[in-house]
Amino acid sequence: FSSCDSVDNKIDLIEPEPETPVGCNDCDSLLYQFSINTLGSEIVDEPKIPSTLTIKKGDSTYYAGNIGIEIRGESSQWFDKKSYGFETWDENYQDLNVSLINFPEEEDWILNGPYSDKSLIRNKLIYTLSNLMGMYASKTEFSELTINNDYKGIYIFMEKLKRDKNRINIKKLLETDVDDDLITGGYIIKIDKSDQEDGSYSDFNSFQSKYDVHGNLNGEKIMRFNYEYPKPDDIHSKQKEYIQNYLNLFEDALSSDEFKSSELGYRKYIDEDTFIDFFILNELSNNLDGYRLSTYLTKDRGKKLKIGPIWDFNLSFGNGDYCGGNRFDVWSYKFNDRCLGDNWNIPFWWDRLLEDEAFVIKLKDRWNELRTNILSNENILSLVDSDYSFLKNETDAANKNFNRWKIFGIYIWPNSFIGNSYYEEINFLKEWISYRTLWLDDSINSL
Repeated sequence: FSSCDSVDNKIDLIEPEPETPVGCNDCDSLLYQFSINTLGSEIVDEPKIPSTLTIKKGDSTYYAGNIGIEIRGESSQWFDKKSYGFETWDENYQDLNVSLINFPEEEDWILNGPYSDKSLIRNKLIYTLSNLMGMYASKTEFSELTINNDYKGIYIFMEKLKRDKNRINIKKLLETDVDDDLITGGYIIKIDKSDQEDGSYSDFNSFQSKYDVHGNLNGEKIMRFNYEYPKPDDIHSKQKEYIQNYLNLFEDALSSDEFKSSELGYRKYIDEDTFIDFFILNELSNNLDGYRLSTYLTKDRGKKLKIGPIWDFNLSFGNGDYCGGNRFDVWSYKFNDRCLGDNWNIPFWWDRLLEDEAFVIKLKDRWNELRTNILSNENILSLVDSDYSFLKNETDAANKNFNRWKIFGIYIWPNSFIGNSYYEEINFLKEWISYRTLWLDDSINSL
């Protein structure tokens, strides 16, 4: 960080502390304790296996019942510490909507196990900021997980992204909804790797853009969009045709000479404000997967296309040693220029949007407004400090986690920084954020 020495006085670094916190009695009572019994079976990546779950906090039991659980994630599946997806089930092992730890009722949940993110908080931090900005992101809660009496460490309990009035709040789209007044929504489309076992894309599970990642018709690197809701098994062919045509019209308008026009250009098809907030969150964190993977698009009935919710920020805030993921002084949306050989690329949309002076003015105004409150250094770093204090001092959970997973001083893909303790990891995160926001203040206002 030597190129930004002017930031040194803008951040209060956390001082080294003893490994055992002072005054922490009955620490487990401050964290939700998830205890899973797999009934003798091994948890695999599909199908979900029957298990039981108990959630406690202190003397209170928040859930005791059946679940179906599986390993989740892509590259993270290779880590020793796994992440899990589970459904709450009734006594007949059928899906059961329940409210877990005061989250709204649903059946699909996630236990995310931060591992290569040794701060333990990157996802939780960015989701909190997104929600504070008014852009729904998954609710999160720190917890500790034990499976078959084997302590697994700190986990982030969170909502799985799906269509629901309390999650992605768009209209339910039935397979029979093909009339003109119903077929317009709701849809969830995803820019991501294929969910097929062999990783392939097909017309069954996805559709192809007409444009390559540079905005050229029928070029070499063509974007694909996955059907997320309705699922490929449930979506009607006329609904496929509708949403494909809508994305085509948006991209046609964006690539046209009239793209800045409010009547003929891209604004006719997208909710511009969501694209601005999405851009800000991905740039704030320099998310290595930003824009090109785990990117959700929603189209509600009678509404314009929105982008979001955000998802999967493990490789953000400097936690990546390739393609500029460690740097605070590069644009995340320029990933394609730095990583020419990658299989998953960023669509041409962002370069084109930033050619529109009106879009840039709105982006600057939004950034500068957020920097006075939600995205001020004071607020962001206070959130980091609060989570650090909770995990390190108030609960002793961080010490327990890193006694279970002895990964300090060890490279875990794709770490750009390898700290020797928890406070070093948190200090790196805080320093990186301070340098990043300073760079963005100048760079966004210079667009």
